Amino acid sequence: QVQLVESGGGLVQAGGSLRLSCAASGRTFSSYAMGWFRQAPGKEREFVAAISRSFGNTNYTDSVKGRFTISRDNAKNTVYLQMNSLKPEDTAVYYCGLKSYNRGSYTYTRGSEYDYWGQGTQVTVSS
Repeated sequence: QVQLVESGGGLVQAGGSLRLSCAASGRTFSSYAMGWFRQAPGKEREFVAAISRSFGNTNYTDSVKGRFTISRDNAKNTVYLQMNSLKPEDTAVYYCGLKSYNRGSYTYTRGSEYDYWGQGTQVTVSS
């Protein structure tokens, strides 16, 4: 059983930055593909960013390209989401997901492909 714990959310003004972290339990973090999703009030959970198990391949939804960066530190069992130039429409609860069985260079953009989820962290961007 894997546990994911997100942190780093908060209230920030438009144009500001936040860095989200997601720490995973277990000893095989380097074998997992990881992703970030978000859910705004009244909306479905949507894909934000993903990173592959190997080669550091990344994928982003169009609305965050050039502003957000996903990265991972396997030594710390942690995946990060650096969010810059934040906009009010980025306001949501952000969740990290973990996919156990994966192809090394692939990134995964559908929530149904992930096996484990964190509890979420609230990001609020004021205008």
